Amino acid sequence: MKTRRRILGIALILTCMLGANSKAQEIRALDDSPLDLAVFRPDGRGTVPAARIIYSRPLKKGRTMLGEKVPYGKVWRLGANQSTEINLYRDMTFGGKKLKAGNYTVYAIPNKEAWTILFNSNLYTWGAFEYDQSKNVLEVSVPVRKSSQSRESFGMAFDGKDGKGNLLMAWEDIEVVIPLTY
Repeated sequence: MKTRRRILGIALILTCMLGANSKAQEIRALDDSPLDLAVFRPDGRGTVPAARIIYSRPLKKGRTMLGEKVPYGKVWRLGANQSTEINLYRDMTFGGKKLKAGNYTVYAIPNKEAWTILFNSNLYTWGAFEYDQSKNVLEVSVPVRKSSQSRESFGMAFDGKDGKGNLLMAWEDIEVVIPLTY
């Protein structure tokens, strides 16, 4: 009889523990602005990267984003959620301006004709709420160009080889291309 009670007691404890643990394992709803990254491997697939940019991809969802939801002339986190981060594994130039290898947050001030791209030393920030202009280490102005297609989600990509490349940004019907060398 005592053995049976012990077994039932252990079974009850295990059931309670499993029930409590199952709540901890619930998956919350998926993020509407999923995390993404672009890796710059100028020497080809499987080689050491030169840079990596980590950001979240906001969606239009029927809204006008640039100029309305993302206002012109104001600092924007260059994506959604946490501030966009770039990791440079070697010294590079963006728009002809040198930036040392390291980790930076990247913001933008979008306008109709050009965007100002801001590389900032204040890391691990949320959105543009903690943006500190005094921590800018590089500012580059790049023209906006119209795209032949409209994009639902904001995206970034690298291209290039032989010492030259671009960091491309696209959303809605615009593209911004930052020339880079390494």
